[in-house]
Amino acid sequence: MQPQKIEISSKTIIFTVGFILLLSVIWLIKDLIFSLFIAFIIAGALRQPVDFLENKKIHRSISSFIIYFIFIFSIFYLFILIIPPLAGEMIVLFKNLPNIVSKISPVFSTNFNLGFLSNNIPSLANETINLIKSAFSNVIFVTSTLFFGFYFILEKNIFNRLLNNFFDDIELSQISLIAERAQKRMSGWFWGEIILMIVVGTMIYVGLSIIGMKYALALAVLAGLFEVIPNLGPITSSIPAILIGLSYSPIFGLYCAILYLVIQQLENNLIVPIVMKKATGLHPIVTLIVMVIGGKLAGIMGVILAIPTAIFIETILIEVNKFDKKTR
Repeated sequence: MQPQKIEISSKTIIFTVGFILLLSVIWLIKDLIFSLFIAFIIAGALRQPVDFLENKKIHRSISSFIIYFIFIFSIFYLFILIIPPLAGEMIVLFKNLPNIVSKISPVFSTNFNLGFLSNNIPSLANETINLIKSAFSNVIFVTSTLFFGFYFILEKNIFNRLLNNFFDDIELSQISLIAERAQKRMSGWFWGEIILMIVVGTMIYVGLSIIGMKYALALAVLAGLFEVIPNLGPITSSIPAILIGLSYSPIFGLYCAILYLVIQQLENNLIVPIVMKKATGLHPIVTLIVMVIGGKLAGIMGVILAIPTAIFIETILIEVNKFDKKTR
């Protein structure tokens, strides 16, 4: 029996090479894609209030500017609210770390050179703070995202204008419909996240205020902002509060840990299922899978954008399937 020959046509080779090159180009411009995608989500979330003002006889450019200015001002105000007090408190905490550890465990403090930590951790804290600042001061990325978002809001039929020369009227209407529905669903995810941020932040603020925690408002805002990172966000936001609590006393740090644990359980078992299931329509298992994939492909940005990306892809598949059924 003669072995079968596998023949690969030149078209297959060209297609494979072209596909690999396309993936390489997409990977090289992934920051631009992230920027456009985030702007697309923001535009969908802010379109409704802009349309509301426009219906009140306010010109769309003015309506877009007003809503967008409020949105940007709110974001920057929140960061200004949390970074200075928490950064200063964390530096003081690290400087006093040997005394704190000696109170908690004298044996640990005698066996380890905590003076080394006292001398070097403040500089490490400063470097960490500078790293966070530089992450948020990526001028090109942030500026381009904000401008893209503004123009997406300003132009009602922007996809029709951009793609008009590449598709016929039927295909263009289908693409516009898919984009509109995907944007609407991602807008639901966006506002669902805002609701989660407000609810969790309020609960943290009330809890920390009751136990007499310093910087309760800043820590609550931080916890609310970290809600955008599923699963890992609440755990990460609890670390500064617990450390600051430990700087008061071990019991106070324990109170903070218990408070965050209780709120996290309420969030995972009650708040998130009610809010996000209705907002996204995605099954929790699908949500977890796409977050793992997003984290592997694009790090923290991939985790944050995993759910809206899954919503976007799911919407495309659903709508394309509907179009195919209509044409049969």
